[in-house]
Amino acid sequence: MVKVIFRNAEWQIPGNITIRELITNLGLNPQSVLAVRDGKLVNNETRLGNQGEVKLISVVSGG
Repeated sequence: MVKVIFRNAEWQIPGNITIRELITNLGLNPQSVLAVRDGKLVNNETRLGNQGEVKLISVVSGG
């Protein structure tokens, strides 16, 4: 299991899915969220693994 944090929520998620699958399963848009694992940016095709922590960060843009 890997610990997933988004805003003020935390989940323990099995590590056999990709970041993209995680984001989609949470009802989020993969193009509007970045994933950081153990302090490093990871792409959406990365598998979660069974250890560590993943933080999801909303991308904000403006004009």
